[in-house]
Amino acid sequence: MSRVVVVGSGIAGLIAALEISRKHRVTLVTKAELVESNTRYAQGGIAAAMADDDSVAEHVADTLIAGAGLNCKAAVEVLCAEGPGRIRDLIRLGVAFDKKNGELARGMEAAHSHARVLHAGGDATGYAIESALVRAVREASIEVLEHTFARELLMERGRVVGLEVLDGAGVERRLEAEAVVLASGGAGQLFPHTTNPAVATGDGVAMALRAGAQVADVEFYQFHPTALAVGGNFLISEAVRGDGAVLRDVDGRRFMLDVDQRGELAPRDVVARGIAAQMFKQQGKPVWLDATAMGAKFLAERFPTIDKAAKSYGFDWGTEWIPVTPAAHYWMGGIRTDLWGRTSLPGLFAVGETACTGVHGANRLASNSLLESLVFAWRCAEVLLEGRKQGSDMECADGDDLLHAPIEKAAGAVVVEREALQAVMWQEVGIFRDAEGLARAAQSLAGWRGVGGSVGALEDANLLTIARVMVAAAAARRESRGAHYRSDFPRTSKAFAHSLCFAREVPVLC
Repeated sequence: MSRVVVVGSGIAGLIAALEISRKHRVTLVTKAELVESNTRYAQGGIAAAMADDDSVAEHVADTLIAGAGLNCKAAVEVLCAEGPGRIRDLIRLGVAFDKKNGELARGMEAAHSHARVLHAGGDATGYAIESALVRAVREASIEVLEHTFARELLMERGRVVGLEVLDGAGVERRLEAEAVVLASGGAGQLFPHTTNPAVATGDGVAMALRAGAQVADVEFYQFHPTALAVGGNFLISEAVRGDGAVLRDVDGRRFMLDVDQRGELAPRDVVARGIAAQMFKQQGKPVWLDATAMGAKFLAERFPTIDKAAKSYGFDWGTEWIPVTPAAHYWMGGIRTDLWGRTSLPGLFAVGETACTGVHGANRLASNSLLESLVFAWRCAEVLLEGRKQGSDMECADGDDLLHAPIEKAAGAVVVEREALQAVMWQEVGIFRDAEGLARAAQSLAGWRGVGGSVGALEDANLLTIARVMVAAAAARRESRGAHYRSDFPRTSKAFAHSLCFAREVPVLC
């Protein structure tokens, strides 16, 4: 029995750990409590073609349209075809999805051609999934290391052979393993306004870059259009707009129909830019989300978590409009993988938001993220359970550019401070970008350096590593596509109809 180390305790990490533990000895590493992850806070739900009036082909088509021509079609087909089966697996694991008239209740979200988004507890889907999987992991023969920080990958002759960690007391440990599966989530803490929890500091991607792994699509960060414009940036699910809420300017006018004929149900990047542009006209004042037509009773029953949060901030959203603003939400980029979670480094796998499977392309279709984690974590486990070759099989690599990743540790004289880094990223690498702003960002980032020591300092160093690569990618992509919008290159260009890959060393096209 071989040892496999899984890093991260969201849906991807928990599923991978559960499945792999059927044959191997699994150690699950998470830097906070086992229940703390982005999955826990997912409100809207999980998309899958489960009904007779829907189809896998239509789910594929919707995903490809949202991805703005940059998806890996093979990955999208895997996602949509295997999704329904994986949903049934979740149900067997104890996830109680909401029902209506004895059938799975289905919600409508932006850019979907059918109501296919499943939810649990109204707007507590992620919490329901996380809770069920955590119970299963606690009952399985899995070693769980909570409050343990994954610091570096252990390498031997070009192969990943384990993980170096810091435990809760700051003591260094080496976990030797046959394979390491990174499922450590995204990097929402790059930005001051984010729907992500504090643990989302991109540690897995930064580690992988330092070890020599390839990353891809790192310029594409999705900003959720509607976070509550008060402290904490609490997410107001897209499902609220799917059920009929509309956006209004300071004068009460519904403005999104002037931006896109689909109005509030246009793809997220379109809605986020529409709101940001309107806020600029309003000198930074937030816009209003009007859900009053649905009534207080319906909102409390359909969205109990949001209802509770809104009321905690003093808003009776059943009778009054609430202020909203865009916030960093989901990273389409990450460690480049094939359709089985294998990376460019032998012995290293990546799943969930940490990975870039090519499913999302330049823009994630709403509620596809939990499904991606679910489907590809299961596929990653299959490789390790069946003893498949642990090389990489990059099906969608043709034509992708491999560029230099600017992650030199010696750069800069000043130790990076997170608030300063976040301010630069929000101002220059946020919803609107241009060459001058990206150059200013690169200059600022080059003047900083990361240091070791505390976990917080190591997280800041990881954020700096990722920020430098994101800025380089955004500068190299001289077009606008999906979540990446360049005001100096506002059109999509055929010359960039491929992914930009980055690695520490760059010999050839990947």
